[in-house]
Amino acid sequence: MHMPTTGISKFLDRLLRPLFDKHVRSTTIIDGVDLIRRLQAYTANGYLKPTTYLCTFDITDLYTMLPQEESLDILTEFLLEHGYTKVNAVPIDAIRKLARLVHTENVFSYEKRFYRQVVGGAMGSAFTLTLANVFMWKWEKRLVQQQVNTNENYGRHVQYIDDIFFTSNQPLNKINEMLDNGNDFHPNIKLVRQIGKNVSFLDVFIANDHGTLKTCVYHKEAAEPYTVPFNSDHPHHTFRNVIGTALLRAVRYSSTLSTFQKEQRTIKLMLLYMNYTPRFIYSRFHSFITIHAKTSNIQPFIHDENEFRAIRQKMLNIPTIPEYRMTSRIESDNVTSDPESMETSVLKTKSTKSSK
Repeated sequence: MHMPTTGISKFLDRLLRPLFDKHVRSTTIIDGVDLIRRLQAYTANGYLKPTTYLCTFDITDLYTMLPQEESLDILTEFLLEHGYTKVNAVPIDAIRKLARLVHTENVFSYEKRFYRQVVGGAMGSAFTLTLANVFMWKWEKRLVQQQVNTNENYGRHVQYIDDIFFTSNQPLNKINEMLDNGNDFHPNIKLVRQIGKNVSFLDVFIANDHGTLKTCVYHKEAAEPYTVPFNSDHPHHTFRNVIGTALLRAVRYSSTLSTFQKEQRTIKLMLLYMNYTPRFIYSRFHSFITIHAKTSNIQPFIHDENEFRAIRQKMLNIPTIPEYRMTSRIESDNVTSDPESMETSVLKTKSTKSSK
């Protein structure tokens, strides 16, 4: 987006997002791997029972229904609750004024008439994501505390912030009552829920099979298999990375060897559909298995369940790229009381933009 407030929006996002990431990390689901690790810990601690429900819900049109002035009040509350009167020498009052400018001055033209957005935030604005996250922090506080008190899982995706996953050992009517109460928190908030013994969240399919956790890669039924076509004009390493990434996700997400083998077949069919040659597919499968399984088997397969579990756990323990990014953002949070003025910070933002 190229709007007059774009620079201020990016400045506020860089200033405030690291704070938010740091203070809500325990309830933030970064990706499918992060979710699976949480569920593994939940199961290992004995909280997953045959009666445990898996629940997801999302909020309809959160960005476009975000209440403007109330969101600014909640932003102020968030900063004060976590002990900030200034952020990098920028006072809260100045932050609020800049946030109001970004959030309320969203204008556009249509059929020779000018319009200003009076509810919600601009979809392409960097700061809208951060402000929506802070608004959800307020909305979910009571629900999060209830989940923590009962040793249940609760998490909201870092990017798709209106997508929430949680577990519950409450009766179904109590879960629905809790979500109905959430629906009444604000007239702009409307939940769409899914509750059962198996659900999909992000790209993970999760099942509670009589108290046993089962996971696999989730494929939307209506989606056609697609990846970078083999006959496209891409560097050769791109095609290698496509297969390696798909196999890595398959290992991490598959809770059993048979599930992984099924996903291997799905990957192979997708690659053939996208004109990858059988020889290239075989060589990349063999290379992946040889490196990670350290086997001398000439066939690109893992046959032993215990070996697969060991490989999977090793790969689950390796941080993913989105996790590295979030950690980097949090570590770059240099909130100090050093007397760096807001003007200097904005000039730095403009300078960075000009140098690109």
